[in-house]
This record gives sequence, structure tokens and C-alpha cells, in this order.
Amino acid sequence: MSDSTPRPCVLFVCVHNAGRSQMAAAFLTHFAGEKVEVRSAGSVPADAVNPAVVEAMHEVGIDISAETPKILTTEAVQASDVVITMGCGDTCPVFPGKRYLDWQLDDPAGQGVDAVRPIRDEIERRIRGLIGDVLGSDVEVPGSQSHPR
Repeated sequence: MSDSTPRPCVLFVCVHNAGRSQMAAAFLTHFAGEKVEVRSAGSVPADAVNPAVVEAMHEVGIDISAETPKILTTEAVQASDVVITMGCGDTCPVFPGKRYLDWQLDDPAGQGVDAVRPIRDEIERRIRGLIGDVLGSDVEVPGSQSHPR
């Protein structure tokens, strides 16, 4: 961005950083591009992103196969304007002055791609709403929510 307005930073947090938070971060990056700084982390990160999650995102044209789960750090929370938790409970540090949202979503861990699709679609719906909220109504989100099966 060429102006002096800093980009808002959004952090997505779930337990393993292998499913929900990875999908949310990928959708926000896909739709908002360079307008938002996007991070994701987990309180107890897995060794790899859930393969069913990678496949479900690939179906909608987003490749997250190179992503790796990351550990949640205090610094990541402090650097973020909005922190969205997805089932990490009390393990997420809370700092004053940050905006926190808790998205209750099914955990895709151990699920096949058929079970991941509705979770993916709900995350996409929430991300579309979040973009207008974080960046304002002047940002257009491309595409529709319907995906070929």
C-alpha cells in the first residue's frame, strides 16, 4: 500500500492450525490480497495441514499444500488487530485493545473431504462478512459462494 495507513492484521487461531484457521487465512488472503496482513497459528500445532482440508480448498481453487502449522505466540497476538479463535478455548492469550471473535465451527480433524466441505463453506461465508467489517464496504469480494462439486 502506498499510503501511510497501516494494513489491518487478522490472526486466526485453532488448536492444531491444520484445518479451520488454515482455511480462514487462505480465504482472507485470497479475497483481500495485500489489503490485510493475515496470520494463523495453533495452541498445539499439528505436524502438517489436514490432507482433506488441502483437498477441499483445492476444489475451490486455493492451494494451501505448502502451508505448515505454526505455534501461537504472544507476539502474534500483540501484533494483530483482530484475533479470531476457533475452538482453542482458554489457551488463547487475551490482550486489551484487541478485537476478539470466537467462531464456533466443527473441527475437521480426522474427517474426510465430504465432512470438510460444509466447514469450508461456512468459513468462506464468515470471511466474506469479515472483509467488509475489517476493510469497509468499498472492497469487493469476487465470486459467489457456490462451488462445483
